[in-house]
Amino acid sequence: MRKIAITALATGLALTLGAQNAEAQQRQRFTWWYGLTGQLGEVMQSYCKNFNEAQTQYEIVCTGQGDYAQALQNTIAAFRANEHPTIVQVYDVGTTDLMLSGQYVPARQLMSENGYQVQWDNYISSIGNYYATSKGEMLSFPFNSSTAVLYWNKGAYRAVGQENPPESWEGIEKAARALKAQGHACPIAIDFDSWQHWEQFNAIHNLPMATQQNGFGGLNAEIRINALFRRHANNLLSWFKEGLVQVRTPQAGGLVNAFAQGECAMIMGSIANHVGITRTAKQGLEWSVGMLPLYAGHHRTNSMVGGASLWVLKGRPAAEYKGAAAFLAFIAQPQQELFMVQNTGYIPVTRGGYDAIKAGGFYAQPQNQGREVAMTSLLATEPTENSRGLRLGNFTQVRALYANEMAAAFGGQKTMDQALDAIETQGNQLLRRFEQTYRGRQLP
Repeated sequence: MRKIAITALATGLALTLGAQNAEAQQRQRFTWWYGLTGQLGEVMQSYCKNFNEAQTQYEIVCTGQGDYAQALQNTIAAFRANEHPTIVQVYDVGTTDLMLSGQYVPARQLMSENGYQVQWDNYISSIGNYYATSKGEMLSFPFNSSTAVLYWNKGAYRAVGQENPPESWEGIEKAARALKAQGHACPIAIDFDSWQHWEQFNAIHNLPMATQQNGFGGLNAEIRINALFRRHANNLLSWFKEGLVQVRTPQAGGLVNAFAQGECAMIMGSIANHVGITRTAKQGLEWSVGMLPLYAGHHRTNSMVGGASLWVLKGRPAAEYKGAAAFLAFIAQPQQELFMVQNTGYIPVTRGGYDAIKAGGFYAQPQNQGREVAMTSLLATEPTENSRGLRLGNFTQVRALYANEMAAAFGGQKTMDQALDAIETQGNQLLRRFEQTYRGRQLP
């Protein structure tokens, strides 16, 4: 009997495994490459696991490629070898490269050809427009999105009579000066990240970063350092010399850690940092979130989106696109947007998702208070030519140039005006190089 039982068990296991293998073979497999690591990379893997468990027609195989820049570089190399993925996650400043490559299936075309009806106007305009043509047609799918906000140590600034984050830079300066007078070593901390300090600054003040509608109008755009940002950059350097500002680059410990440990009383950074600060904040730290400050006399415009979108690439077997469309429809569901905001610091990308998350009480939970500020900032106005995004080539290199020149100015190697002039001059050289690479092509 025992022998018969063991034989029957083995037969049963073989049949089960055979059925599982048959099911796996019947599923249409397709691939996704993403550019996030650590805890965020684990969330990406969870998306894939959840999709695979939610249906039996398709199997998505998800592979991390390191950071965003590596994901884009690896995809370009894989394309040359005809071994590229079906879907790739590309960060905001890689959008122009993908658009001009032409090696993608437009979002609307993909979904329409595979029988999905999408409410494209449901995407929050300040997010969707970043990944859209000049006529507003989205080419990729907004996915993990963020914007920049102000993080504020309530306890520290309450000591100088400031209960809420100032809405103006004049108010920031006044509060920081009062805090410094009380002996606080670091009223404000900054780094040399152009996204939060230069790009967002221009967007919320409705000022251009470049000609040709920030590049939307053509590859012959030129970077222009406007007078208000020049004034602001000089103010930051002056405040640094006075001791109101400290520089906390990643090499110097980083902004988030300096704020979470109570060392520095104010920083500007991505709303995606909210979860990290919540988890690592020094015991007893009271903090809140505000919108980025404006200079007096200016009206607020929406801030720009950061993060990445998902592009579907040409040249894969036709059957894979059915799986890609199914996956993209899956992640656009409100419950999947909720999964994103619950497990990361990112924000919902559709109005429907935002409304459902808000109605469910997410933002009222103590650990999430302040995260709605990002949505208020993005929805402050309809996007303008100056706040809808950037179409500037080689912009990863432009960001690196900005960081190097800021470091030189704050390190005393040159004046701030000299640094800004170099950003403009050398930045435009990078743009001309990009224009030459894509000579004869037009932005969609």
